[in-house]
Amino acid sequence: MNQKTTSIPARIATLAVASALTLGSAQAGAVTIAYVSNADSQDIYVLQINADGRVNLVDKVDTGSTVMPLAVSPDRKYLYASLRGQPYSVVSYAIDQRSGKLTALSKAPLADNMANIATDKTGRYLFGASYTGHKISVNAIGADGAVQAPPLAVIATGKNAHSAQVSPDNAFLFASNLGSDVILQFRFDAATGKVAPNAPASVATKAGAGPRHFVFSNDSRFVYSTNELDGTVNTYGYDAKAGTLSLQATDSALPDGFKTSEQLATADLHLTPDGRYLYASERTSNTLSGYRVDAASGKLTRVLNIPTETQPRGFNIDPQGRFLLAVGQKAGLTSYAIDRDSGALKPLFRYTLGRNPNWVEIIDLP
Repeated sequence: MNQKTTSIPARIATLAVASALTLGSAQAGAVTIAYVSNADSQDIYVLQINADGRVNLVDKVDTGSTVMPLAVSPDRKYLYASLRGQPYSVVSYAIDQRSGKLTALSKAPLADNMANIATDKTGRYLFGASYTGHKISVNAIGADGAVQAPPLAVIATGKNAHSAQVSPDNAFLFASNLGSDVILQFRFDAATGKVAPNAPASVATKAGAGPRHFVFSNDSRFVYSTNELDGTVNTYGYDAKAGTLSLQATDSALPDGFKTSEQLATADLHLTPDGRYLYASERTSNTLSGYRVDAASGKLTRVLNIPTETQPRGFNIDPQGRFLLAVGQKAGLTSYAIDRDSGALKPLFRYTLGRNPNWVEIIDLP
């Protein structure tokens, strides 16, 4: 491996002490904005990412409830935030196209406590996945960007639905079921929002793996999925015509030789915009793994595993592939520079955020 694991204290020693963010105006010029939800302080931080990897706090939005999963509309004009305190709901925000600041448009009830939300490729529908409710839902989104209620559909799944998202062509919907060790496969009608089981209706993981989050490759030939409970990442072949997955390989997301009596907790994963590198977070070892992606076969080759923020539930990559921002539920945020040639991550700056930061979305404004 090109980048070995070191102790967390040693890594932090290479950076300045974590800085507290102070509110200020967005800087002039091209704007890259990160949104970070903080569950326990019940707010969303609006951050501008600068050319050197530093971030500025542009705004802090009080949500009034436990805020966790976020989703951005395909046109980057709206942000959706799932509130996981009762009554379960979603807040629709308009994104200011100059500063990235948020203006609340509406608050609509959701069918359950949603661990994950995502829009379809047209921005007309919002999908929710309920871990505790064992279901997924489909809500319409109005022309004004606001999520509408009641839901168009509420679909019972296997145990612990954890994420739901459409294929790149918007023709199929997939939902991971962590407790049932399957990814469900559906046909999706973008004209009506209707969802129907595909054939086959699911693809299984190894027993006890616990599929969680997944992403499609840029060429729509492969899907990569984290398995929360056994510390791995699966590679699937994707048949875009049939809308079905086939398991091809499984790779570790843990440090070499890592042993623990605690439950493993692999979490998030993201591809670089050019599709050359895939990164995944694991919360028990508090690490990030990086993999080189073979464009022809989809095969992953691990190139790094490094310590990161404590309990790294969420991270993301900016649309230009320059920086990775990772947040720890028991810590703060570290910005990393991504080496485009090797995939290596160089820690740049650390920041304290709100309490329990857990989700990151990053966009470029026009």
